[in-house]
Amino acid sequence: MHDPPANNKTNTKDGNMKTTSLLTLLSLAGALIAGAAEPKDEVLAAARKLGEQPNYSWKTTVVVPENAQFRPGPSDGKTEKDGFTHVTSSFGDNTTQTVLKGGKGAVTNQDGGWQSLEEVEKEEGFARFRAIMARNLKVPAVQATDLATGAKELKKDGDTYAGELTEDAAKNLMSFGRRGAGGDAPSVTNAKGSVKFWLKDGALVKYEFKAKGIRSFNGNDMEIDRTTIVEIKDVGTTKITVPEESKKKL
Repeated sequence: MHDPPANNKTNTKDGNMKTTSLLTLLSLAGALIAGAAEPKDEVLAAARKLGEQPNYSWKTTVVVPENAQFRPGPSDGKTEKDGFTHVTSSFGDNTTQTVLKGGKGAVTNQDGGWQSLEEVEKEEGFARFRAIMARNLKVPAVQATDLATGAKELKKDGDTYAGELTEDAAKNLMSFGRRGAGGDAPSVTNAKGSVKFWLKDGALVKYEFKAKGIRSFNGNDMEIDRTTIVEIKDVGTTKITVPEESKKKL
């Protein structure tokens, strides 16, 4: 008969300790993985953080093909939390100012005079188009949230986050919420889109989205192919001066 190894209890104790340590490491690793923010969540957090700022400014640039029928010029915007939003935009030879607050708005006409959105919506042609654009205007914090939500998936590469948009999200970018005389909304086919965000220290500083497809409106087909670039600046230091005439129209 052989005596049992003297270190049997010691070996068992060491094995239990190793197992416990391994389980602890695996648990910690799982917690870290579970706690790691997804790229889309990081962008959404940055957009929410921007929306919580007292004020900020931005510049929007739209790039379209050389043969495009409509060539929007750049626009500059300023907004303050729970206050005014003021945007100056150009379209061909026309420059338009838009002021929004609390669901109400006013825009300038071709002579520089101010009109409420309700007044402009009763008109036709380019005048009514100005009202449509004003109604659909979204400040970057809101627009970035919509774009991130509409992305199929966002992949992170350094400080940039990029991905393809869902078909519905791409269609929304090309519809402008417009409706014809009979109340019909424009139909969009072959809609495709993509989006890219730039973050710096968790703050949203720039984003870009592309939309391409065919929009049919009142029997007319129009090919859409544009890239929109939005650069955010002067966060917390933006000063907004709203014309007194515009306030009277709100």
